Amino acid sequence: MDRETEVENKAQAEERVRKISLDLDCEILDLGGGENITELCKRKNTIKKTSSPRLSAEIPVIGHVHATDFMNAATQGKLNVINKYLADGGDPNVHDELKRTALHRAALEGQTTVVQSLLENGADINFKDQLGSGAIHWACRGGDLGVVQVLKSHGADLNVRDKLYSTPLHVATRTGHAAIVEYLLSCGVKMNSRDREGDTALHDAVRLNRYKIVKLLIFAGADTQIKNHEGVTAVQQVQQWQFDIMETLQGLETPVPLETPQERSE
Repeated sequence: MDRETEVENKAQAEERVRKISLDLDCEILDLGGGENITELCKRKNTIKKTSSPRLSAEIPVIGHVHATDFMNAATQGKLNVINKYLADGGDPNVHDELKRTALHRAALEGQTTVVQSLLENGADINFKDQLGSGAIHWACRGGDLGVVQVLKSHGADLNVRDKLYSTPLHVATRTGHAAIVEYLLSCGVKMNSRDREGDTALHDAVRLNRYKIVKLLIFAGADTQIKNHEGVTAVQQVQQWQFDIMETLQGLETPVPLETPQERSE
């Protein structure tokens, strides 16, 4: 292969890598040698399967990182952007108009590595947003068990309440994340805590038909006799649901009377 062909092949390879980089919303600055087209195709598949924090950590960020970019990087898992912002003295607890921090966003999106990095660099694990939700609430809403475990290892309060008096157990139950419910129960959370409506996690699980979570809560010893502010227990909720279903089904079985000729003329 002559020199001109080699240069042309390398240029084509660089163009393919740039296209891959655009898909991942980042820029490859150095190819690190002459890779042929076949190797680049394999590399493309590897990059797509690799989590964004791991990839981004290898790419240097040049220039100032604005707070908005930092917040977006937490959502997208761009650890290199986050590290540059923090290294330049950026505030890890900067927040948006809803008082949601980068830690909240990363917790929601399941960005475990980002959550770990933020906590190690001064992010306030107890910082609450406008609704009083902390990072642990957002992690339970997002459904990533690894994030919940990292937060707990850094001292997160697993019984903390938001402005609606909802605990992380309430949130995980409502969003249907059974694995997180099971983990919280294994950590000894207060399973009978009541929210602003007086509902326990069991009330929520029954109302939302979270059958697996209902079983987890009952087997863990949840109190089935606690009444909410409407005076209804979780068991009574089940009975009411059954009654409503029965009434609906019976209504479907009731034949519709046919109109007489006289009624039709009227």
